[in-house]
Amino acid sequence: MKNIQKIHRVLYAIGLGPLVGRIILLLTTTGRKSGLKRVTPLQYEKIGADYYLGAARGVNADWVRNIQSNPQVELRAGAKQIYGTAEVVTDPSRFADFIEVRLERHPHMIGFVMQKAHGLPKHPSREQLEEMAKTEAFVIVHPNVER
Repeated sequence: MKNIQKIHRVLYAIGLGPLVGRIILLLTTTGRKSGLKRVTPLQYEKIGADYYLGAARGVNADWVRNIQSNPQVELRAGAKQIYGTAEVVTDPSRFADFIEVRLERHPHMIGFVMQKAHGLPKHPSREQLEEMAKTEAFVIVHPNVER
């Protein structure tokens, strides 16, 4: 996983952000213990003006814990630099809504994830999504400034 994250950071650094940025953004949080800036590449969905980020490790992910300590974040999505406030969401109904959007936009990729990572069918029912969501989390970044 660390190698994949490193590749995404390098692709942004060499100017390929606009290409990679269609599905991967760079999230910068402030370390909850160190106070240092931490950059994490993540898949995202833009829904309205907001950026939705799935957390594979839920509220145990370091970047989610950093947000819980300080919700002010920075995103780099393609060529855009966005500053915003992050909201950690653990509500199963809202999580199921998010996954339904992802399934609609990326049926093959997300269907594969449902099967391999969660043991669900490629097209899970709403009930199955809400059950899965009881142990999951996602983050919504509400932009304050976009450049």
